[in-house]
Amino acid sequence: MVRSALFLALAALMPVAAPAEQLPEVVQRAEVLPGWRTPEGTHIAALHLTLAPGWKTYWRAPGEAGIPPRFDWAGSENLANVRMHWPRPQLFELNGLTTVGYHDELILPLELSPRNAAEPIVLMADVEMGVCNEVCIPVSLKLDAHLTAAAGGPDAAIRAALTDKPETAAEAGVRDVRCAAEPIRDGMRLTASIDMPRLGADEFAVIEAGDPTIWVAEATSERAGGALTSVTDMVPSDAKPFAVDRSKLTITVFGDAGRVVEISGCRG
Repeated sequence: MVRSALFLALAALMPVAAPAEQLPEVVQRAEVLPGWRTPEGTHIAALHLTLAPGWKTYWRAPGEAGIPPRFDWAGSENLANVRMHWPRPQLFELNGLTTVGYHDELILPLELSPRNAAEPIVLMADVEMGVCNEVCIPVSLKLDAHLTAAAGGPDAAIRAALTDKPETAAEAGVRDVRCAAEPIRDGMRLTASIDMPRLGADEFAVIEAGDPTIWVAEATSERAGGALTSVTDMVPSDAKPFAVDRSKLTITVFGDAGRVVEISGCRG
C-alpha cells in the first residue's frame, strides 16, 4: 500500500495548506483552520481535508472494512486535552461491508484545552487516516500549528461542522437503552435493546466499546415494534472474556434521510 506524508503548517491567524507536491493525488487540499479562543479558555480549530471526487475518509468508528483514524498529540506544548467534534457521518458499502465516513470533504473541529489559557498552543501531531475508493490508501499527516490566545473570531465553516452533528438520544425520543453482555471464547457478546422511534425502513447501528484496543464486529440489527435490537461481538487485544463498562458504550443509529442518533451508555 502507498504511504504518503503531509505537512500542515499554521500561522497564528491564517490557514496554510500543505504544498500540492506533498499531497497524494487523492487528497486535493489539506489545511488547518485556525479558529478562535472561547470565553471558557479553550481553542476551537479544525482539520480540513478536500478529497478527489468519489474518494472517502473514515469516521472514528469506520466499520469492519475501514481504517480507523489515529491521532498522536504527544509533541504538543501547552496542551492539556483535545476533544474532537465529529460531524454527522454517512454509510457506504465497500466490498459487501458497510463502512462509515465522509465523501469528498471533511471539516473536523478540534476543541483544544491549553494548560495556560494566556499562552499560545503549539499543536504537533501525527495523524493516520484512510482514504478509500475502490482501494484504500493509508495517509500520514503531520500537523504543526501555533495558535495564539489573540486568534480571530468564529469561523463559519467550523461553526457549520459543529452544527452538523448527530441527534442526541433526547432529541430523537429514545426512551430506554438496555444492554446484556455474555462472555464468548475470545471476548464478549453484547445485545443492546433500544426503545426509540423508528428512523426509517433501514436502520443500522454502530456500537463502540469506549476502548480503542477492543475490536468491535459489525452489529446485526432488527426492529420489533418500538424497540431496535443490535448484537455485536467485542474482542480485546488478549482475546479473552472481559467485563464491559456499559457507561462507556456509545451506540450510533443510522436511519433514512441522513438521520443519525448518538446514544451514550446503557443500563444492564
